[in-house]
Amino acid sequence: MNTTMQENGWPGVRPEVVAEVVSALSARLQKRLDGAAAKLAQRPLSREGDEWRVEVDEEALLVLHAPGGVIADPASVHCGCLLAPACVHRAAAVTLCPLAEAIEGGAESSGARADADAPRAEGPETTSAPEPVFQPEPAALTPSELAAARHLHRAACALLAAGVSGAGAVSQAELLRAAHRARVAGLYRPAAAAVTVVTRVRAARSGAPDHRLVDLVSGLRELLALTVALSTPVNASGASGAPEPTPLGELRGSARQAYAEEGGLRLYGLFAEPVLTATHVGAVSWAVDAGGRLSTVAEVTPHGDAATAAPLAVGAGNRTVRLGDAALSHREFSRAGLAVQGATRSAGGRLGAGASVRAVRAAGADWTAEPVAGLWSEPPGAQVARALAAQELPYESRPAGSDLLFLDVTLLGAAPTGPGGAAQLLARAAGSDLVIALLPGHEHPDLAFRANLALLATAHGLRLRLIGRLERADRPQLRLLAIGTPPDGSDQPGPIRLALAADRAGRANLGLERLQTADLQATAPRADHPAGPLPELPSTPPDGPPVHVLARRVAQAVTTGRSALAPSAATAEADRSLLRVAGLSTAAQLLDGLRAAAADHRRDVFGRVVPDDHDAFATAWLAAAVYTEALATALCSAAWAADGTATDRTRQPARV
Repeated sequence: MNTTMQENGWPGVRPEVVAEVVSALSARLQKRLDGAAAKLAQRPLSREGDEWRVEVDEEALLVLHAPGGVIADPASVHCGCLLAPACVHRAAAVTLCPLAEAIEGGAESSGARADADAPRAEGPETTSAPEPVFQPEPAALTPSELAAARHLHRAACALLAAGVSGAGAVSQAELLRAAHRARVAGLYRPAAAAVTVVTRVRAARSGAPDHRLVDLVSGLRELLALTVALSTPVNASGASGAPEPTPLGELRGSARQAYAEEGGLRLYGLFAEPVLTATHVGAVSWAVDAGGRLSTVAEVTPHGDAATAAPLAVGAGNRTVRLGDAALSHREFSRAGLAVQGATRSAGGRLGAGASVRAVRAAGADWTAEPVAGLWSEPPGAQVARALAAQELPYESRPAGSDLLFLDVTLLGAAPTGPGGAAQLLARAAGSDLVIALLPGHEHPDLAFRANLALLATAHGLRLRLIGRLERADRPQLRLLAIGTPPDGSDQPGPIRLALAADRAGRANLGLERLQTADLQATAPRADHPAGPLPELPSTPPDGPPVHVLARRVAQAVTTGRSALAPSAATAEADRSLLRVAGLSTAAQLLDGLRAAAADHRRDVFGRVVPDDHDAFATAWLAAAVYTEALATALCSAAWAADGTATDRTRQPARV
């Protein structure tokens, strides 16, 4: 069957394949690569089985052999032109293909994540013994590891200096080549961070709808922090002098997700959500065991067409949960339970699906009954502190659900975020004056999140028990994932109540299920529930620090590169004065240092700029980015402290 594909229907490609094919080009052809890729993207693409075909011109045919939708070998890319295999067409093709990490058993490799905000599917399972034999961690990097870390650092510095606008296919391929070398050397975490950065740079350059500049900034900050930590004498040689250096094992990461034997587990389904990223699609179910620990079981697979990815994510909710012989879908599991024997679970709470696992369906638990109800007993401020602390851990080491908040709220309706600002659904936390802005769990319009929030915005006074993901901001914000009925008798009923069908167990998965008007049932009008004016969220706090001044320059460097940080003296002085007047003298110093490093170009005797390794500029940028990150975390904690459970998040930035 010959099916014509959309231009975004290219197969996936392993990062090392891109690096090898692009590096094989001559310097002359590398300069033409970006233009050649743009032209090739306009050519019709067809698929026959595991082969993708592109007619380059009347005489040349480009064939991509991708078993399972992933090109795993440079020899799988064939071109019929006279210059092949060292032709620009092969390199342009792999440049257009989305990056794909190693896929084993249909699950995403634990070495990298497709999107920072997406739940991870469990990786290849390696079950560890309950009491593993202790093996001391090596005190220093090996010479090959150190060389790989420094290569990766140089490539990351060069990409940062070029910015998104200048980071073409050649710069991306060099970073991928360094990432492959790091992976071969056993530096899995920095290698995965580098692949993530390239994926986000590609999304930024192509104008992909899921591109977020904040994610790209975060990815570059993580990558540079890792390479600096690995390359410095403290971690490279084991020397003392720095307080609490990061363990090398944490910096290296692991190739596979290790699973420990748990024996018997009684699991109670909590909720389910769709997974939709630039390269992967699926669903993940969340469950809680008898001890109150959260776990996940996911079904995430690569996709090749962004146009059809959202319906696939919604449909994934009907897939059977991949755990033992349990014959229930993710939607059903979110309201039911499982009795599991021979269970395995990773340190991050991901449930293994090995051949020895046995599972049968069991009764679920209401959100207002134990052990599920205990999740809502923690004060909001303490939950936020837990979520912010987890963000400092490596992604693969974060406990499942560490970024989730469990709150009882009353909806206040939609209100603008400031003069002329977009309206947001507001809610007041039970037992406090804390007002929270509720955002969709995912912004894609074809998922149910946005439509459900629009309906909930009409339900002024509706009391809910909800689950959301913390959105770090200088005002309380939460990405809404699931809602349910609140405990009976905890407060007077509102003018509207949630009236879901009996088979929905009093809860709704907002990304997989659409609410109907009939699900919001009006009660008798009450005089003690006046509509009243809605609170307005200011666009910027009136007395808030101008943190945007430094954050904007940090993001600007990522977007347009090193050359962008050369404003006029008046602009620099205005930024400096604004920060110092607000008491942010450290931010002012970091911004001055960033600008000085950006402008510090060595010149030869003829006045020509001498290319450098951009290390000084990257170091200054990293210092500013880490400071901005720590300040944003402190402001988020302060915003949620209105419930009287303020937490101390003003300490120095934690280690990588």
